[in-house]
Amino acid sequence: MKKHILLLAGILMMLPLSGQTTGIWGDQGNGTFINPVLNADYSDPDVIRVNSKYYMVCSEFHFMGMPVLESDDMINWKIISQVYDKISFPGYDTNEKFGRGSWAPAIRWHDNKFWVYFCTPDEGLFMSSAPAAAGPWEPLTVVKEIAGWEDPCPFWDENGTGYLGHSKVGAGPIIVHKLSPDGKSLLDDGLTVYTGPVAEGTKIHKLNGYYYLSIPEGGVERGWQTILRSKSIYGPYEKKVVLEKGSTPINGPHQGSLVDTPDGEWWFYHFQSDGVMGRVVHLQPMTWQEDWPVIGIDIDRNGIGEPVYVWKKPAIKGDFKISAPQSDDEFNSDSPGLQWQWNHNPVKDLCSMTTKPGHLSLTSQKSENFLKARNTLTQKIMGTSGEAVAELDVTSLADGQKAGLCSMGGRNNNLVGISKKGSQLFVYAENNGKIISENAFKGKKIYL
Repeated sequence: MKKHILLLAGILMMLPLSGQTTGIWGDQGNGTFINPVLNADYSDPDVIRVNSKYYMVCSEFHFMGMPVLESDDMINWKIISQVYDKISFPGYDTNEKFGRGSWAPAIRWHDNKFWVYFCTPDEGLFMSSAPAAAGPWEPLTVVKEIAGWEDPCPFWDENGTGYLGHSKVGAGPIIVHKLSPDGKSLLDDGLTVYTGPVAEGTKIHKLNGYYYLSIPEGGVERGWQTILRSKSIYGPYEKKVVLEKGSTPINGPHQGSLVDTPDGEWWFYHFQSDGVMGRVVHLQPMTWQEDWPVIGIDIDRNGIGEPVYVWKKPAIKGDFKISAPQSDDEFNSDSPGLQWQWNHNPVKDLCSMTTKPGHLSLTSQKSENFLKARNTLTQKIMGTSGEAVAELDVTSLADGQKAGLCSMGGRNNNLVGISKKGSQLFVYAENNGKIISENAFKGKKIYL
C-alpha cells in the first residue's frame, strides 16, 4: 500500500513540507546506519553503481513519474530526475489504473547510457534511456505490448549480447529473452529458466564466470531472497536461499539489488512491506563464500542470513551530509520539484507556477469523486511522523469547488480542505467520500 500527501485541484497554493527525522532511521551520524535507510515507499528498489555514485529507481504504479535517486554513500539519497511523466494508454487519463502502472523497474548502465526497463501488468514492457541519470530521458518505448508480464531486467554480456529476464503477473516463471542491440525489441519468444514459489523480480549479474539471478520468492509480506547461479545464462541453475526473516521482525526481506563499492565491499538493498508506510528500503551487509552471496547475519545458524537492524556504514571515503529525498517546495521555479508525482496522467495546461509567483496554481475540473479528480499532486510520506503545512489562497475558489490536502493509501483517503457553496466558504474534513466535519470560514487565506 502506498501512502501519499496529495493536493486537490482547485486554487493557488504554496506548500512547504517538513517532518523528515534523522536519528531514528538511516544515517546516525556516527559511522553507523539504522534500517530502513529510506523510511518511505520506494517499492521494489533497484540500485546500481556507476563510478563512485549510486542510482536507484522503484515501482511507482499509477503515479507519474518514476524518480531516479542518487547517493554518494549508499545511505543518504536525493532525487535527480524522473524517467517519464505519463503513460500513453487508456485508463491513465481517466484515473482507472490504481495499483497498475509501473511495476519493479530495473536500471542499468551500458554503452555509456543509463537504461530503465519496467512492465505494466496490462500494457506490456517499456524502456527509456538517457546519457546521464539526471536526464533528459527519451520518451518511453513500448518494447512489447502484452498483458501479464512483470519485473524485467536487462543484461549485457561481455561480448555485447543483450538479454532480458522477467516473470509473469502472479509471480513466475523466470523467462530470459535475447534483446536487440538498441534495447528496443526482443529477438525471440524467450526461454523459461526457473519456476519457483512466487518467483519474481529477477536481477541478472555475472561474476567469476557465473550468471546470477537474484530473485524474491514467497510473496510480498512473507517472502525470502533466492540466488540462482549457472555457467550459462539459460541454465541449468543451482539454487540457494540467502536471506529470510528468521528471528527478526523484518518481514519479507527480499526484492532488491546486489551492489558493490569501488573498494570491493558488497551490499544488498531490499524492501520490507511495512503497513501504511508501504515498502521501505533496507540495506544489508554482504560477502561472498564459495561464489555464493552471504547476506545479513545468520543468527539462528541455519545457513540463511537474516536482516540487520543497525550496522557500520559502507566504507566509502568522504564527508556526507545526513539527508533524505527532497520534500519542501516554495513553488518558485518553472515546475513542481522532482519530489512531486501526479496521480495518473496530469493535465499540464491546467497547472501553472507563473500565475502567482511563489504559488502553485491548479485549475480544477469536474469530477464525480476525489479518486477521479485530475491533477492531484502527490508526495511520499517520509517517516512515521511529521508535519505538512500548506498555505491556500482561496480568493479564486468558485461555487462547487474544493481544494486542500489528503492522506491517501491505495483507495483509502482522508481529506481536509476548503469548499465553496454559493458564496459561503467551508472548512471540511472527509473520509472516503463522507463529510465528517464542516464549518463556515471567512478569509482569503488558510493554513492547512
